[in-house]
Amino acid sequence: MELIFPTVIIILGCVALLLLLQWKNLREPPCIRGWIPWIGAGFEFGKAPLEFIEKARIKYGPIFTVFAMGTRMTFVTEEEGINVFLKSKEVNFELAVQNPIYRTASIPKNIFFALHEKLYIVMKGKLGTFNLCQFAGQLTEELHEQLENLGTHGTIDLNNLVRHLLYPVSVNMLFKKGLFPTNKKKIMEFHQYFRAYDEGFEHGSQVPECLLRNWSKSKRWLLAFFEKNIPDIKTYKSEKDNSMTLMQDLLNVIETETNEESPNYGLLLLWASLSNAVTIAFWTLGFVLSHPNIHRTIMEGISSVFGTAGKDKIKVSEDDLKKLPLIRWCILETTRLRAPGAITRKVLKPVKILNYTVPSGDLLMLSPFWLHRNPKYFPEPESFKPERWKKANLEKHVFLDSFMAFGSGKYQCPGRSVRQLGHIYPESLWKDDGTEGESFGLLFLFFTIKLQGKPGDHILLGWPVVLCNVYMRMSKGALIGDLMRTKYYSSSCQVKAGFMLQMLSFPIRIIQSGLNFTFFKHKDNSVIFL
Repeated sequence: MELIFPTVIIILGCVALLLLLQWKNLREPPCIRGWIPWIGAGFEFGKAPLEFIEKARIKYGPIFTVFAMGTRMTFVTEEEGINVFLKSKEVNFELAVQNPIYRTASIPKNIFFALHEKLYIVMKGKLGTFNLCQFAGQLTEELHEQLENLGTHGTIDLNNLVRHLLYPVSVNMLFKKGLFPTNKKKIMEFHQYFRAYDEGFEHGSQVPECLLRNWSKSKRWLLAFFEKNIPDIKTYKSEKDNSMTLMQDLLNVIETETNEESPNYGLLLLWASLSNAVTIAFWTLGFVLSHPNIHRTIMEGISSVFGTAGKDKIKVSEDDLKKLPLIRWCILETTRLRAPGAITRKVLKPVKILNYTVPSGDLLMLSPFWLHRNPKYFPEPESFKPERWKKANLEKHVFLDSFMAFGSGKYQCPGRSVRQLGHIYPESLWKDDGTEGESFGLLFLFFTIKLQGKPGDHILLGWPVVLCNVYMRMSKGALIGDLMRTKYYSSSCQVKAGFMLQMLSFPIRIIQSGLNFTFFKHKDNSVIFL
């Protein structure tokens, strides 16, 4: 009996130790649950997602979970977690985005999984570096046409101008020449419905469509637009080189599986091509204008490559762009500062990160926005410093370490090369700075903004939904440097209906910039901004 008792104690101790070790191995990250069933921390998180993420990181450490709207999202912020996100075979991109894609484009699960990788390969090839020369020529031609339609003078909101140029250029290049409406009423209708769809996309990806009446209406209008035009897109032939558009190449793949979802993929391509372009174009202009030395250097470089302004329409080649690296650096630096709030993967099997185990079913989240603000990777992270990109080997498409704006791994953004080209406006656009002589800008909309409004006015940013105060010098030639230095999130945020916005790959978007300028256009399409 005396021997049995110590033996039992030893056995129980071993069992307890094994249970303790098992509990330790299965220990999950700290979880922010909120107090409302199912909704969890959704309301608090949805008010200011980026601020919420950073506060949680400071409080809970480099890995934490947010439970919101019935979904567990586990955020990783340090190297070990980032490596798991990028390299682990136990996390999956397609499963993470399938449901939002179904909600926003009505593409069935089986069709999405059957086509996703095939379509990605087609897009990667079509939008790769070997085709940049072709895209540069098309961009030049399309932008000349749009500038001719701009009129001889007027005053317009900067964000509206960027949309006015990029919407038709993108649609005509990617789908079919002449697809974008030319009738003024139909142009306004397209703008109205696409903007409604774009601005409500995050809500639409998570909230039942029946609760989003206006967004649902815009989605149906756009699907009807593509349903009507898909036959013409399929039969379109380029008058110049008989090349196929990206949508035509995609249709050849889509129709191997289905003939019914072609309009849905048209809608998805439309959103993917337009949603980011306007944002990065707007902010690139703003950052450059707020740094006069950078602006001046770019102008001098443009002048050295293309000569004096006022000549015939200029054709831009890929070789020309290589002589102007500062422009590309500015685009990449803007993309760094206005990177996606978060990108995601679905956890297939439990994965261990640091001392925690992330259970299967979680969405593993990585925030490029905050990763790009880590001084360990980007010194002076809040500063606009295009020169930091000198260290990147951009000729071989190698970006700076920890730059995640285009995603990483197997499913990087297939249009990342064109995206850097797509925010370059191959056109002569002049700037009247009130000095003797003239300076001109090629490839960007460089201008002096004529501000309308008063200090303290608000600018509404689309994602995350935030309000930020704008303090500007009210004089001709005023720049928007004060805006650039303003925090892009606030504790006094406003949220539509309080719905949580699940972050997938959405950058901050301008809904109304409130920045107006007056322009006068010459016959050769060069534009003076007053």
